[in-house]
Amino acid sequence: MKESGDIRSLKIALGAYFLVFALKLVVYFMTGVMALMAEALHTLSDIFVSGFLLVAAYYSRKSADEKHMFGYGRAQNIAALVAATLFISFTSYKLYEESIPRLFQRGETAYQNLWLAIGVIVLSMAIAAVPLIQLYLQKTRGAVARAQFLESINDELGLVAALIGTLFIIWGKPVADPIASIAVATIIAYNGVKLFLENFSLLLGRSPGAEYLAKMESLARSVPGVLGVHDLRAEYIGPDVVHAGMHIEVARGTPVEDADRIAEEVEKRIHAGTEPGFCVIHVDPATLDQQDKTG
Repeated sequence: MKESGDIRSLKIALGAYFLVFALKLVVYFMTGVMALMAEALHTLSDIFVSGFLLVAAYYSRKSADEKHMFGYGRAQNIAALVAATLFISFTSYKLYEESIPRLFQRGETAYQNLWLAIGVIVLSMAIAAVPLIQLYLQKTRGAVARAQFLESINDELGLVAALIGTLFIIWGKPVADPIASIAVATIIAYNGVKLFLENFSLLLGRSPGAEYLAKMESLARSVPGVLGVHDLRAEYIGPDVVHAGMHIEVARGTPVEDADRIAEEVEKRIHAGTEPGFCVIHVDPATLDQQDKTG
């Protein structure tokens, strides 16, 4: 089976994270710049999160079975939800815990090899840009790829904060170091909350929206023999996969065979004109008023 763009992008991101983590950690011990330790912790969480998202991406490709009749697509949303929780509870909290007390320390922290720190940060920005560009150029992104795309943006923003903080240290403003670390923690927390809320909504069964539903109704009404549509419902059951159901109205007295043919045509047009998924069509006789209007 051909490897999907989501999985390929996650593999690229995971490989980049291992390299960047090693660089940041080694240079932190060589320079003493706390913003680099903050970024190393950030990258360590990325390694765990991206690994988990990669497993979920594979798992979500499983075919439907008796236990999960609409497939395993929501595994990606669950993984993204866990990723968001890790962003907030692990990385962000720990960085706040380490950085805030250092704002009030009076003693001077010993720094060294600061230009080495600058070099590693710039190199890390270049490496982190590889999966970001890969995901940006991808035409469609599932939940795990969107989570990874968001985290790649986190990486670049965090590295920018670390770069600015290190430059200020060079310019004689060491307080910029904990401030940069707090900025990294805030970026992670904000995007973590955003990611959590988005996937929480999808797991609750979020609708694809009024425009999507209107398109489905229009496609159904375009089939000859459909006199009306009602009780149209739809929800996401995976990345860009929708489960929908609707009642269509046909002329009273329509033979069963003809009604089935009309329902099949409605289903065919909906699947051809919207995102992939499942659609259940119920056929009802039109009300006398509806039949008089169309007749």
